[in-house]
Amino acid sequence: MKTIGAGHLAEGRCLFTVWAPEKEKMILHLVHPDDRKVPMQRDEEGYFRAEVSDVFPGHRYFFRPDDGEDYPDPASHFQPEGVHGPSEVVDHAAFRWTDERWRGLRFRDLVLYELHVGTFTPEGTFEAVIPRLDDLADLGVNALEIMPVNQFPGDRNWGYDGVFPYAVQHSYGGPEGLKKLVDACHARGIAVFLDVVYNHFGPEGNYLDRFGPYFTAKYCTPWGDALNFDGEWSDGVRDLISENPLHWFENYHIDGLRCDAIHMVFDMGAVPIWELIHEKVRLARQQLGRPLYLIAESDLNSPRVIRDPEVGGYGFDAQWLDDFHHSLYVLVDRKGKERYGDFGKMEQLVKAYTDGFVGTGEYADFRKRKYGRSSAGMDADRFVVFNLNHDQVGNRVDGGRLCMLVDFETLKVAAAATLLSPYVPLLFMGEEYADESPFFYFVSHSEEALIEAVREGRKAEFAAFGFSEPPPDAFDPATFERSKLQWEKRTEGKHALIRQWHKTLLQLRRTEPALQSVAKKDLRAEVLGPTGFVLHRQTTDGRRRLLALFNLSDEPVSHTIPAGPEIWTKVLDSKERQWQLEGAPKPALLPERTEAGRVLNLPPCSVALYTAASAPA
Repeated sequence: MKTIGAGHLAEGRCLFTVWAPEKEKMILHLVHPDDRKVPMQRDEEGYFRAEVSDVFPGHRYFFRPDDGEDYPDPASHFQPEGVHGPSEVVDHAAFRWTDERWRGLRFRDLVLYELHVGTFTPEGTFEAVIPRLDDLADLGVNALEIMPVNQFPGDRNWGYDGVFPYAVQHSYGGPEGLKKLVDACHARGIAVFLDVVYNHFGPEGNYLDRFGPYFTAKYCTPWGDALNFDGEWSDGVRDLISENPLHWFENYHIDGLRCDAIHMVFDMGAVPIWELIHEKVRLARQQLGRPLYLIAESDLNSPRVIRDPEVGGYGFDAQWLDDFHHSLYVLVDRKGKERYGDFGKMEQLVKAYTDGFVGTGEYADFRKRKYGRSSAGMDADRFVVFNLNHDQVGNRVDGGRLCMLVDFETLKVAAAATLLSPYVPLLFMGEEYADESPFFYFVSHSEEALIEAVREGRKAEFAAFGFSEPPPDAFDPATFERSKLQWEKRTEGKHALIRQWHKTLLQLRRTEPALQSVAKKDLRAEVLGPTGFVLHRQTTDGRRRLLALFNLSDEPVSHTIPAGPEIWTKVLDSKERQWQLEGAPKPALLPERTEAGRVLNLPPCSVALYTAASAPA
């Protein structure tokens, strides 16, 4: 890994490095515990360096370009006083890791759990997450996906306003806290993924342009200036971002990154930034001897995102599959059509199961153009699916979760539709027990003009989506406090019941052979009337089969058991007494065993699973 920022060496020595290609001079200004000013030497690539003695972890510093003002290090590893304060020297080798036996997990086996550190616990810190890990492991979660933790302004933020890509948020517990959390996760067999933002930097505390041409006016993003990956003086920008994954993998033992909105990263160079990152991560996998994953959030509906650079791809291991969410959500919540007008047909959900992308070149009214390309044939472990994520909840004016939009029976069916898919599932924190806390957008900027701009921007955004009422004030601390989980409810009433439902589905996902294959040839889906669908899944050798029958309507739906194995045995039924709320009417249950040719009448809003084994040839 290339040294950028402050690299702590042995015996009180530290190598400071900063890229500023158009500057003539650079001063390292040490400000704590003593005050020293050290001239730095410039090389031909525009990097300034200074190796200094008597510098130890905890010492703080600024850089001063061309005898101007002091600014924090663009590659700072810690900002203990916030985005405007000095950077702090960190010795990553000092942490005592206990995960030497950790070798990671196969991607296809992951159950991801997205959480926001600040609202996951009352304390809002990394270390406060640790006592809850056993509960998550018991549920069946084996991978945390943590929303961005690189330093942002103040102490309340989703994380996408970060301005120091190498620094860990001080209010969450800084570098030490994150390492303790990762170490504790690995001790429990849980991988850790970080959400990272390479498409823009936040507006407050963003001092990169004081050092060099980090940004470009050639491209535009909805959130701020685009990074300069392909223009003049772009080499240092490419270094800063392409070395960042290695920083997380090596210094923090992170297992994978979820890269935010990659369609807003622009690079027309011969070796695009994603190819450069792919190659560096490939080498890091070999050196570290464990899997390292890259997941994309992409709005392109292009299989190029998850193809290798050797065949013209971006090199991601997987990507979020928004089309799956949209197809399912519009069918379980009738008001969903207002948000996703191009969706609403059962055939689209079936296509999401069998092909992946639903938009594969058809005209999309939302985009006013033809959109997407087919991903049919690509293995299912190249996609991540979900009923909820931070965007789907936080970009509703009421911060409403799915459990607040649909009834209990529908919630069970939606969970099964996702967790019984061949794709890698993701749960959003609290989803597993139907937490009813809203999840709002919140910030804690210090600049009044910026705070007002956020308020007005959110109002305009929600008005454009047709919401008549404005969203809660993102700057109000109460908005943040209301977004915290009500964790204690997970053991009460309906919350405990839906948690057990999720746990049972995840256990089936681990133990049922017919749910193990990620090959599309081992899955078939078909429409069942206007309101239902059937999933056929099987082992690669075809010896073990699973039939998942879904009815999303308020009326019974009939289905004839297909030809094949002689006897099918029921293994799960959402209408069984154990899955019903207290006082719910007793429904007519499907038979425990059935055979080919028999007609089953599926109860309203239900899901049932049958398995069968074929006789040896």
